[in-house]
Amino acid sequence: MIKEFKEFIQRGNVIDLAVGVIMGSAFGKIISSLVTDIIMPPIGLLLGKVDFSNLFITLSGDQFKTLQDAQAAGSVTINYGVFLNILIEFIIIAFALFLVIRQINKLNKPKATPAPATTKACPFCDTQIPIKATRCPHCTSKLD
Repeated sequence: MIKEFKEFIQRGNVIDLAVGVIMGSAFGKIISSLVTDIIMPPIGLLLGKVDFSNLFITLSGDQFKTLQDAQAAGSVTINYGVFLNILIEFIIIAFALFLVIRQINKLNKPKATPAPATTKACPFCDTQIPIKATRCPHCTSKLD
């Protein structure tokens, strides 16, 4: 069983998958920072200095200044601002993956082979004629 496990681990697919997961995790952190630290602050400023991570509703009806205050008090909250941040992160990651997959598909697309010729030029009158023709229908010359 240990030998089989070693063979499984040493296969290229498992290593490729591990690298992909690690890169995906790092990419997710970059996108999370991009959304939280760069994209959302200007949007919040345009919407009247709103911090999206602090948009929440308390189900008990109590009023708190920040989400951290509400959570520290043990209040049950619906954190729709955090959800908006995560939704924007998802859209950016999905778009980036779309671009990567699109490029991979372009690289893997089989090259179109030209269709075989069905006509040829008559060497006497330069008219296009079927390849199998033995005489030119236009000039009636005998073809090889």
